[in-house]
Amino acid sequence: MKIINVVGARPNFMKIAPIMTAYASHDNIQPILVHTGQHYDEKMSSSFFSQLEIPEPDINLEVGSGTHATQTAEIMKRFEPVILEYNPDAVLVVGDVNSTIACGLVAVKQGVKLVHVEAGLRSFDRSMPEEINRVLTDSISDLLFCTEQSGVDNLIREGIPKGKIFLVGNLMIDTLLKNKGRAEKSNVLNQLNLNSSDFAILTLHRPSNVDDQVVFSGILDALEVIQNDMPIVFPIHPRTRKNLSSFPLAKRIEKMPSLRLTDPMGYLDFLKLMSSAKVVLTDSGGVQEETTILGIPCLTLRENTERPITVEMGTNQVVGTDSAKIVEGYQKAMNGQLRKTQIPPLWDGHAAEHMVKILLDKL
Repeated sequence: MKIINVVGARPNFMKIAPIMTAYASHDNIQPILVHTGQHYDEKMSSSFFSQLEIPEPDINLEVGSGTHATQTAEIMKRFEPVILEYNPDAVLVVGDVNSTIACGLVAVKQGVKLVHVEAGLRSFDRSMPEEINRVLTDSISDLLFCTEQSGVDNLIREGIPKGKIFLVGNLMIDTLLKNKGRAEKSNVLNQLNLNSSDFAILTLHRPSNVDDQVVFSGILDALEVIQNDMPIVFPIHPRTRKNLSSFPLAKRIEKMPSLRLTDPMGYLDFLKLMSSAKVVLTDSGGVQEETTILGIPCLTLRENTERPITVEMGTNQVVGTDSAKIVEGYQKAMNGQLRKTQIPPLWDGHAAEHMVKILLDKL
């Protein structure tokens, strides 16, 4: 069975690593790895392949950045010849980035079975580009692998046949559990001169936060308060750095001595940092899941989450972007009100094995 596996952006790499490992136990599966090049920065891409022991991509489409329309169209143009050359039995896509929907569309139009990993997640916010990608990819997929029960429920409500839907667990957690011991050896705390459990982490990359100067400024209002209590480590996304230089916000950051900007980090360093933090502030979906497993309080700087189980069972609190609500959430975290110990069902490090068994059975 020939399966093309598509990755394009940093969150995809953590999800594809365990499934590539699981394929290796089956001689009757021929996996082909395609990297679209949607994330093309060395620190956002290549270092993850080496750290997560993902084989070098068989094909790199080297698409690069662009508007949503430009990037999606370019991926489709470059992926179609790959389908025609390799004639796969299935194409497997992960997550909700432009590469996911672009390669999914090409596959189904060529009559190739489409498998969507992380299906059914919904923020119910159509202003998020990722939400459009999720809904469209799910609607054309033949097999839909869900990380949490809300995903299953959403798909059934949308009319997807139950026979296509499988609750399998979370590949992000497979990767975290496999690499937690290796991450403990990271020297990142010493490099940043940090004391364990005495700092916060910030990640920001969503356009709704970093492309809007008013919203970004409101988040900085909250950070000014929090950085008076503890250092905030801010591995800065290229998009965010670019906007900081174009907005008149850089001077405000210079006046916050405890807000420490760093380059994007490799997976192991960031996992060590996250597992040692007092609190994490983020607009990332994956970080909401990882902090749930690590038991680290997480403040989600968005008005919604497509991963409600991280709020119901985990350490996540959706606080939005209002500075007062962010500070209130931070104070709750400091008072121990966000620490929970429940692990979501099937988040046990074996999601990839479940998926491969289903692929062998159904395809």
